[in-house]
Amino acid sequence: MERLNWGYIQLGLVALIFGGLQVWWISSVFWRRDLARPQSGGEFRKSLERIWKKEQRQG
Repeated sequence: MERLNWGYIQLGLVALIFGGLQVWWISSVFWRRDLARPQSGGEFRKSLERIWKKEQRQG
């Protein structure tokens, strides 16, 4: 009987860890989706300027 209870405890721990990882993964997907919103004209220009500065430094 003691082994049976320990097995249930292990199964519960694995389920909790798996559930926690699922929640973390889903929340990270939604967080990235917020970052993928369209940029305003000024934001787009600033991002292009940053890219051009990086390219000029490298090459």
